[in-house]
Amino acid sequence: MNVRTIVANGILAAVYIVVTMLIQPFGFTNVQFRVSEILNHLIVFNKKYFFGIVLGVFLANFFFSPLGMYDLIFGVGQSVIALLTTMALMRYVKNIWVRMALNTIVFTFTMFIIAWELKLALDLPFLLTWLTAAAGEFITMAVGAPIMYGIHRRARFDQSIER
Repeated sequence: MNVRTIVANGILAAVYIVVTMLIQPFGFTNVQFRVSEILNHLIVFNKKYFFGIVLGVFLANFFFSPLGMYDLIFGVGQSVIALLTTMALMRYVKNIWVRMALNTIVFTFTMFIIAWELKLALDLPFLLTWLTAAAGEFITMAVGAPIMYGIHRRARFDQSIER
């Protein structure tokens, strides 16, 4: 991994942390509108953003999550599973909009992991929690897709770091 890739991932992690901190009351528990989740769409442009996203999720959960270790395991785990699933699907899909749609669906579906975490940590009802967490994730990711695409047109995320 070259210096440019490391720096880009460090900046990405920092942006994820700052955005999560700014919306902290809405980024945790069963109704989540974690705006920083739109950064998950970077994975559809270049798989090397994986490290920055995961580091951002880990550090944001470490410093700001009221659920402590639960969020470090389940929250980071959900991100890793969803990102790896999206990366595997990208081999077969080249259209950026389809990739973003699939990424949104994968992240929304895998919110069952967060629902499971909240069931264990807070004894919240699993199905209702999955529904509310997934709805928040879907809205954030769906609204975020055109925003990230618009930024991509100027910033060229696919060329910003080595492939």
